[in-house]
Amino acid sequence: MLARVLSSAVIGIDAYLVEVEVDITRGLPTFTTVGLPEAAVKESKERVKSAINNSGYTFPDDRITVNLAPANIKKEGTGFDLPIALGILAAEKLIPQERVSDYTIMGELSLDGRIKPVNGTLPMAIAARKAGCRGIIVPYENRREASVVNAIDVYPVKTLSQVVGFLRGFDRIEGVTANLKELFGPQNRHDNDFADVMGQEHVKRAMEVAAAGGHNLIMIGAPGSGKTMIAKRLPTILPPLTFEEAIETTKIFSVIGRLEKGQALITKRPFRSPHHTISDAGLIGGGHIPRPGEVSLAHNGVLFLDELSEYKKHVLEVLRQPLEDLKVTISRAASTITYPSSFMLVAAMNPCPCGYFSDPKHECRCTLHQIHRYRAKISGPLLDRIDIHIEVPAVPYKALKGNGKSESSEHIRNRVTTARRVQSQRFSRTKIHCNAQMSSRQIKRYCSIDEASHRLLETAVDKLGLSARAHNRILKIARTIADIEARPDLSERHIAEAVQYR
Repeated sequence: MLARVLSSAVIGIDAYLVEVEVDITRGLPTFTTVGLPEAAVKESKERVKSAINNSGYTFPDDRITVNLAPANIKKEGTGFDLPIALGILAAEKLIPQERVSDYTIMGELSLDGRIKPVNGTLPMAIAARKAGCRGIIVPYENRREASVVNAIDVYPVKTLSQVVGFLRGFDRIEGVTANLKELFGPQNRHDNDFADVMGQEHVKRAMEVAAAGGHNLIMIGAPGSGKTMIAKRLPTILPPLTFEEAIETTKIFSVIGRLEKGQALITKRPFRSPHHTISDAGLIGGGHIPRPGEVSLAHNGVLFLDELSEYKKHVLEVLRQPLEDLKVTISRAASTITYPSSFMLVAAMNPCPCGYFSDPKHECRCTLHQIHRYRAKISGPLLDRIDIHIEVPAVPYKALKGNGKSESSEHIRNRVTTARRVQSQRFSRTKIHCNAQMSSRQIKRYCSIDEASHRLLETAVDKLGLSARAHNRILKIARTIADIEARPDLSERHIAEAVQYR
């Protein structure tokens, strides 16, 4: 007696279909799982046996062999419990095989037959749709996550007996669909606003330029000058997530089980702010079973590193590759997994250990050796990859007391969104989305400057000792400033402002 049930598993953030084959033959009672199952998959036999018996069915006292194909890929997770149980019941002729073959099925079983949620439901639903499946049967708590995938029916289930009744045609399960307008509705508004920030107009201007072009930024200033406050308001001026970006971001959170209960889709740009004690594996990703790190959780959003100089030096150095490649590749003996990591890096630090170097109102008590050692934690190659460097001085009392209203995030976001729209049209036939991702060839094409701008840029590069990478980043920033002003050509004024940010 042989039965086949379709299920799914995840590699990285993408899913693939797994064919669960169940063969029951006469012989001594055994339960064998093959196809490179890891520990959680092997333990499924105890959960499956108890769930079948406690749901009112009889577990066969025969030789049971379960094969998870393709057999050359290691299978992880508890999502195979439900398809294995249904495969056994189908092999026992309790469920028609032709009905089971119409669906991709996943779910973890409890001992009493209840179905618990699993990780990675969203990419699994996408894989099922690509394979042309009629529908997908998912745990009830994963229903909203799977429902955002169109062109496939999603059937949420709570118990094993409910699934059996549905597949036998006795019970009816209502499919679920997501209302995308509701998901991207007004509830996505932010609590923070740039209107709360008094003074620091030049810093807010730098933030606007960074948001408009997707540029990395570092703020250097004394304690209490507002660096963290300003950084936390950066997501409020970024353009809204597109549906494709929301799907890609949600897939990352889905595969590691970081979606909130009942959450269908991540519709706000992520803002990740890891503590400075984080390890390199926590920041980049890794582990025995590779998992995405903070740089991937910040994909399509912001990674904020507060007190940058307090991070371990080797942890900061591993940022160099994802900043350039916009992805992270984790290699292990058994496999190599790539996670996306296209994020805006925003960092903040003090100019010295006490924080008051160059502050006109406070005396710095640090020695030159202490200052040098403090700044040496951040290497030149890493700083060179940060487009905008901005000093954040202490806010004077008059600015704090002033009754003048600061510009709101909504007004800034409108200009940022307009500039991003220009860039989307410019790069419509490429894989990049903003000026910060331009290659050298695209810089030559879209950042041509006149003779006066050439002389200004040459003087800046010679006097400041800037690298070729810094030269290119100045041109990218100038292109973004021109986009904000809706100017097709770069002028000397745009170059001058871009140089100030270095």
